[in-house]
Amino acid sequence: MTVLYEDNHIIAVNKTCSEIVQGDKTGDEPLSETIKKYLKVKYNKPGEVFCGVTHRLDRPVSGVVLFARTSKALSRLNEMFKTQQVKKTYWALVKNPPFESEGRLEHYMVRNEKQNKSVVYDKMVPNAKKAALSYKLIAQSDTYYLLEVHLETGRHHQIRCQLAKMGCPIKGDLKYGFARSNPNGGISLHARNIEFIHPVSKELIQITAPVPEDDKLWLTFEKMV
Repeated sequence: MTVLYEDNHIIAVNKTCSEIVQGDKTGDEPLSETIKKYLKVKYNKPGEVFCGVTHRLDRPVSGVVLFARTSKALSRLNEMFKTQQVKKTYWALVKNPPFESEGRLEHYMVRNEKQNKSVVYDKMVPNAKKAALSYKLIAQSDTYYLLEVHLETGRHHQIRCQLAKMGCPIKGDLKYGFARSNPNGGISLHARNIEFIHPVSKELIQITAPVPEDDKLWLTFEKMV
């Protein structure tokens, strides 16, 4: 676990593609518990340590995740995420170039809980929720293209689903149509940056997550930008 930012109210870490944010049926230790242990040791805290989950990243996705260290910060951050006051920037590596170098995608998404997958439609269908994002091509190599993505809504597998619908499935994402998996089992989607007004101090906070250091392709693209 790599800590990117920490103060009395919040803590942000750089998640790897093998880590989970919250506990699930695998029984693997989630980041929320790892952080509790870290804080308990660092500050020699007796008893239970508070660590509130403010948002999530899919397990195969890497990048910045923000947690709350106090209940006050958690309730305020929850409201900020709900009202889209938190600006999140993602990087996605795709093999197929987008038709336009930048644009906005608007679709309607239906989540299939059993398959842990979402389906995207061009028009409204029963049980669908609107999904919107903007993207921009910011670098390219001989084989891959780096897209910067800004979310307007926060739907299940939204970036993965919408980019695949555009004909640009994310590298390694077998679930949404990429031909083969990545060696580490993750997908090439990285939560690069998060920007928000601090829930207590009211300062502007900007946190950037370095790309996975064990991935040569990511490191190559990071140098290009």
